[in-house]
Amino acid sequence: MAEHDDAAEQVDPIDVSDASELSDAEGAAGETDPDGPDIDEPAADDLAAEITKRSAQQWLSGSRGVITASVTAIVALVGLGGWLGYRVHEDHQAQAQRNLYVQVARQTAINLTTINYTEVDADIKRVLDSATGAFHDEFQNRSQPFIDVVKKAQSKTEGSISEAGLLSATEDQAQVLIAVAVKTSMAGSLENQEPRRWRMRLTVDKTGDSAKVSKVEFVP
Repeated sequence: MAEHDDAAEQVDPIDVSDASELSDAEGAAGETDPDGPDIDEPAADDLAAEITKRSAQQWLSGSRGVITASVTAIVALVGLGGWLGYRVHEDHQAQAQRNLYVQVARQTAINLTTINYTEVDADIKRVLDSATGAFHDEFQNRSQPFIDVVKKAQSKTEGSISEAGLLSATEDQAQVLIAVAVKTSMAGSLENQEPRRWRMRLTVDKTGDSAKVSKVEFVP
């Protein structure tokens, strides 16, 4: 019995303070990330910002190339479209001018070959209105004797265009070939005569926004 009491007296009491320290150490160890050391939050934010910055720079660098190429292509297309539009407009204007030359030549040929003794004064005026230059002056000088002959013969002529074509054209002048069939009747003559067929080469000059005939030649 005495031996048991001595053994009990030899056991050192547990230091409560050491147990508290051990518990704190275990708690601290439990809070530590087993996969690696903790990264300070400010450092992580800086790293993310740097990555974002580099990504943005790379994206902007690539975007600049794409934008530059797109703008270049658009400018080229606009320039090409403008040039083609100008050429189309220019061709349209030239074609309209050629059509005008032919139209004026056709009408003048009709005016020259359609004369009625009952309306001869008005018929002659129509010819003069569509004439210019030497042709106008010459026709005007000979108009009165022509009127007298038409009235005396009581003649009627009626012209119709068989063919009309542009021989040549510049910006200010053109030559037009006209094929015309002319029916003629006079007092006491047969009404159903065969029409005479003539070919005329008319020189047409541009006069402002219109055009007039400056020369008439009969050709075989």
